[in-house]
Amino acid sequence: MTDAVEATARLGEWVARLDAARVPEPVLDRLSLVLLDVIGVTALGAGLEETSAMRSAWNAPAGPAPLIGAGRCVTVDAAAWLNATALVCLELDEGNKYAKGHPAAHGFPAVLALASEVDASGADTAAALLAAYEVASRFGRASRLRPGAHPHGSWGVAGAAAGCARLLGLGPDAVAAAIDTGAGLPVAGHFASATDGNPVRDAWMGAANMSGLVAARMAAAGSARNTGTAALSLGTLLGEFDPSELTGGLGDRWDIAHGYFKRHASCSFTHPAADAVLDLRPGLDPSRITAVLVETHALGAGLGSARWHNRLSAMFSTPFAVAAAFLHGEVGPRTSLEDPRLRALARRVRLVEADDLTARLPDERAARVTVALADGTTRIREVPNPVGDADHRPLDEGELLALLRRRLPGREDLIGRAAAFARELPALDHAGERLRELAGADETKEPK
Repeated sequence: MTDAVEATARLGEWVARLDAARVPEPVLDRLSLVLLDVIGVTALGAGLEETSAMRSAWNAPAGPAPLIGAGRCVTVDAAAWLNATALVCLELDEGNKYAKGHPAAHGFPAVLALASEVDASGADTAAALLAAYEVASRFGRASRLRPGAHPHGSWGVAGAAAGCARLLGLGPDAVAAAIDTGAGLPVAGHFASATDGNPVRDAWMGAANMSGLVAARMAAAGSARNTGTAALSLGTLLGEFDPSELTGGLGDRWDIAHGYFKRHASCSFTHPAADAVLDLRPGLDPSRITAVLVETHALGAGLGSARWHNRLSAMFSTPFAVAAAFLHGEVGPRTSLEDPRLRALARRVRLVEADDLTARLPDERAARVTVALADGTTRIREVPNPVGDADHRPLDEGELLALLRRRLPGREDLIGRAAAFARELPALDHAGERLRELAGADETKEPK
């Protein structure tokens, strides 16, 4: 565990000294886009009936931190949890193929909630968000979870701890202790919970953000230590752990610049297939399709069920995503789950692993789609990465804003505030009031 202790100590020193004024401008620009996406997608999730019901059941008292898009400000812990679950519930949150998951969702809700409470400067908030992302991503790179383990709530807790510790102004040793404590608070969730449609999968991300807050507070109280516990929790218990990944390219490589934004409300492993369908779709009558073969990589090969019980399980079904893309031109957050045409077409979709596509991981998460038609002809399209990946047709601010406006009709004021906050953050003297404005007007009616 000595290597893990030393690597975590180096991370703690880097985080404690991270200064937004010294961060390359393209990295800050990318942070602005990721933050805009996080705020907008959280607001979208907050509008769901089940999310509103959770806010009511939580019954959180008023506090300094916004429930983004929900018209209320509550305690820091409640905001961290509820914003995190709203962010991930529609499978639209930003991700990173090298981290093998979602670094921003693991820590941004906790950092933003805490920044509201301490009224942090914009520069400190930006540094804390970058710390949360970069540390989470490095722990994601370092972790090879056992087959069947879901990445939500495991390696990313260390990132939430790092960001919160940076906001609290802790020194290098205390930050390292917070990171190590966060690494010792993982969720051991099974991927089948997601494919089965169990919302506990969303709660894992709420737990990650709450645990990050706990780890930072323990370090602030002097009751945390850096003992290299990640080698035990993420390694011995949950899989394998390579501490060298924690410091690889530290200060030079910014993983936030290599993430992806999502234009489909579904697991990212389904996106290349859906994008291939959109390329094949013009002039193609779905009623003429007799079969669809989707070849994918090993990571996505388990999403072949053509049955779904709710929206969560549908979002982890490649047949659902392919059928929705053929019929509607997108996999939208409001796509009907009960459309008989969609269910019938999904049953004609077969998903298989292709060795040549697996060999291209992690740089590419490719899919190859072959459509067989009633006249005996076939059409084939291969896509190397999802649209929105930094390496393949990346989305700019205008495209992100267009997606948010389509998904959040009537919330233009909130979208505008989010875009302005994301752009202006590093220069703000105080972030607290601007963050609270992201709760939005009380347009979302809370059930009594």
